[in-house]
Amino acid sequence: MKGKIVGIVILSSALIAGAALYYLQIYGFYEEVTAEASEVRLVSLTTEQAEPIRAEAIEAIDADSSPIRFRACFRTSASLPMLTETYVGLQRATPRNAPPWFDCFDADAIAAEMRAGTALPFLGEKNVAFGVDRIVVITDDGRGYIWHELNDCGEKAYDGTIVGEECPKRDDS
Repeated sequence: MKGKIVGIVILSSALIAGAALYYLQIYGFYEEVTAEASEVRLVSLTTEQAEPIRAEAIEAIDADSSPIRFRACFRTSASLPMLTETYVGLQRATPRNAPPWFDCFDADAIAAEMRAGTALPFLGEKNVAFGVDRIVVITDDGRGYIWHELNDCGEKAYDGTIVGEECPKRDDS
């Protein structure tokens, strides 16, 4: 009889811990970002600085628990030909999954549009946090998506490889 009670306690604890972990990963840490804080910016080819572009209907979420949890969706009237002539494009980008409740961001659909050539990735901002770049993808019909991705310095720093001089100084505060 005591074995059943111990088993039930262990199983109950595991279920509660699993449910809490699921909730925290999917819902718990995310917060909606205000439109002012989620201004859409792209790195200019001429100045190499992030410059705001015209964007509307911005929806964004972020979490303090990780610098790569940022996701956003928006619309823009800027054309892809103008954007490619003005801003730094990327050869490749891999959209990160968003929580299922953030309906506007579908990583698989974004990746399919990039493979089809109907969406192009741009560098939104370098080092928004140490070792993390902001990636912006814009489709030919004006839909846009943003996420954060580790850059070379971030990958080195987080996997334990020695970070070289080309990486910015890390702010440990």
